Amino acid sequence: MTATPAPAGSPAKVSTLTLSTFVVGSMVGAGVFSLPGQFAASAGVAGSLLAWALAGTGTLMLALVFQRLAVQAPHLDAGVFAYAKAGFGDYLGFVSAFGYWASAVAGNVFYWVFVTTTLGAVFPALGEGDTPAAILVASAGLWLFYGLIRRGVTQAAALNRVVTIAKVAPIVLFVVLCLFAFDPAVFAGNWTGGVDGPPLWDQVTSTLLVTVFVFIGIEGASVYSRHARRRRDVGRATLLGFVSVLAVFASVTLVSYGVLPRAEIAALRQPSMAAILEEAVGPWGAVFVGVALIVAVLGAYLAWTLMAAEVLLVAARAGVLPRPLRRADAKDVPVGALTITTALAQLMLIVVLFSDNAFDIALDLTGALILIPYLLSAAFGLKLALTTPGPLRLGAVVVSALATAYTAFLLLAAGATYVLLSLIVLVPATALFAAAKRERDERVFTPAEWVVFAVAVAGAVTAAVLLATGAIGL
Repeated sequence: MTATPAPAGSPAKVSTLTLSTFVVGSMVGAGVFSLPGQFAASAGVAGSLLAWALAGTGTLMLALVFQRLAVQAPHLDAGVFAYAKAGFGDYLGFVSAFGYWASAVAGNVFYWVFVTTTLGAVFPALGEGDTPAAILVASAGLWLFYGLIRRGVTQAAALNRVVTIAKVAPIVLFVVLCLFAFDPAVFAGNWTGGVDGPPLWDQVTSTLLVTVFVFIGIEGASVYSRHARRRRDVGRATLLGFVSVLAVFASVTLVSYGVLPRAEIAALRQPSMAAILEEAVGPWGAVFVGVALIVAVLGAYLAWTLMAAEVLLVAARAGVLPRPLRRADAKDVPVGALTITTALAQLMLIVVLFSDNAFDIALDLTGALILIPYLLSAAFGLKLALTTPGPLRLGAVVVSALATAYTAFLLLAAGATYVLLSLIVLVPATALFAAAKRERDERVFTPAEWVVFAVAVAGAVTAAVLLATGAIGL
């Protein structure tokens, strides 16, 4: 069926393919280029296969929840925020939106530090990404992307589609080239991890902690749902993106075991993909991977900037963030949200110039925040499944329950310390929620939300005391 054209003067909607590139584009960043070395450090082929199977199954459950919610609750925009708000109230909706945004901004700054550090190997003035020249280059890139996005959301989404294809293609080529250099005997020798390898289950648990975090970004199409031509496209794009990324990530890991012994892969300098391709095709392979790495990171930056601004915009329009963040121009660009997103990233880049440690702390404080929206979205899916009658109810309950358990595991895997430390960011940020409520002459908290906030304050105070006494560290 042909989609109905957008009315004249209204922003154009995006296709299923473009939506899926938000899923792929946000997940494929710097991490994939280090996967061979990370896996080989702990596991052989069998352990890697089991880890991918477990992580893939858990993420598939979450993807199916997003697919179902896109159809059952098509009126909810920017899924990870809207699902938390619809299921558990305004304050947890705010926690989801702000946590997602803050973590995305910190991650985006990491991307620029990573790019300038990589370029520092060729241009010494850039150093380790913390020199004045590096900050100047990163700042220029930051505002260049700001200008590109200001040209229009549809144009930026189309650019993200092109960039995503451009960064996935070299990774697929890596897999193909490694297949030509593939040695079945080497692969067989890596099957169990070697004679000195750890037990199989230990291999699985060690690598599982790597696999669970490479799928961060699975919500990309859901976040951009209001731009979809049809709401059912959101679910299709989520599944298409997930399957594509799982296939690429698992292939990168597995073909590497056919090029070099596990111990040698584990000893490679990161990004390990570069050294493996160099072994397979010669010195140009390392250069090829280096260029692909920069393209991938810049593409991930674009995707995450678009999604971070989108979540702020929708949250502000829903009344849980202040009014200035609601503004969008005639091209549907969330100007207020995009500006504050870019400005905070710029501020954090300046902080990098004076203190690497301060930036590392910011990453630690916000790292666990992005997992909270996943848990709340899955829990909302479970709540909806339990309260919606129908012949498919049992299947929906099972899928949602598994997704909820999986996302709870993600939070546990992140570490209780980092979850506790994230409250140091969330509690002061609640002032923004209170300001938004006062703008609408609404009470700030419901009785239940007062309890949630009190627990958060207690957790933040506990974290601050533990930090001050040295009981926990960053």
